[in-house]
Amino acid sequence: MIKRNIDIVLLTLVLVIVAFAMTNDFYYEIAVLCILNAIICIGLNLLIGYAGQISLGHGGFAALGAYISVILSSKYSISPMLSLLIAIVFMSIFAYVISKPILKLEGHYLAMATLGVGVIIYIAINAQSDLTGGPDGMGVDIFKVFGYEFDSNIKWYVLSSIILVLLIMALKNLIKSPYGRVLRGIHDSTTAVESVGADVAKYKSYVFVISVVIAVVAGSMYAFFSGFISPAEASFNRSIELVVMVVFGGIGRIYGALFGAVILTILPQFLTSLEDYQTLIYGIIIIVVMMFMPKGIISLFDKIGQKSAGS
Repeated sequence: MIKRNIDIVLLTLVLVIVAFAMTNDFYYEIAVLCILNAIICIGLNLLIGYAGQISLGHGGFAALGAYISVILSSKYSISPMLSLLIAIVFMSIFAYVISKPILKLEGHYLAMATLGVGVIIYIAINAQSDLTGGPDGMGVDIFKVFGYEFDSNIKWYVLSSIILVLLIMALKNLIKSPYGRVLRGIHDSTTAVESVGADVAKYKSYVFVISVVIAVVAGSMYAFFSGFISPAEASFNRSIELVVMVVFGGIGRIYGALFGAVILTILPQFLTSLEDYQTLIYGIIIIVVMMFMPKGIISLFDKIGQKSAGS
């Protein structure tokens, strides 16, 4: 059992070591941001990497769910936990409804459709200033679970780490299940999957809903953690950033999405001293990595493993 889940044990060990290694709140803040980005990217990777369905609107989905959670808790005094559950239910229904027409599309048509939904969400959030605060954003109450307040970075680090580990465990089981095999089949050939009697449209809708729900959880957690939310979380740039993290880490690999999110979240912190050249260097690094590691940064570990096995 332990041998089969050695990766989970190692991940947990790394998270614990990192917790003791960090010396101030700034490091904890970056660590929490890394984990929350990783959670969204792992869910997005399930959609892109395993089911082969591109989405350029995940920033919008995460932001809309986060706004629902924040508005219910901050403006209507509903408990944050219940607000999050309501947001999950609403976004599940929303994702299922919109998945029916847009997932009939493929390739760049599907990408444009999800991009359009994301843009609509961004415009709606900006326009409803009385409810969302408009372009200025809005403040967020402290997140509570049964009266326990998450009012420090270390508490958020522990909570987000637990969610990350549980999510990876759940998705590993899902990918190895018959459902996961169908998803991989859809990625390779929808015709082949349909030939064995599987309802491709249903499977596509389900994985889309799962991916959106994961994004909503991470997006809401980020809003409560930062104490503020703005329409920037629903922007096109945010959605592209998430896709880049998935591709950079390695499409179709759970830990690829994790590594991609962590590296591209931390990287700008190292480049801040470059000032005007920060964006340029950031882009060059991504281009170089994708040129020499087209399967993502995770492929580096595959090469190390092959060399070890060869020796």
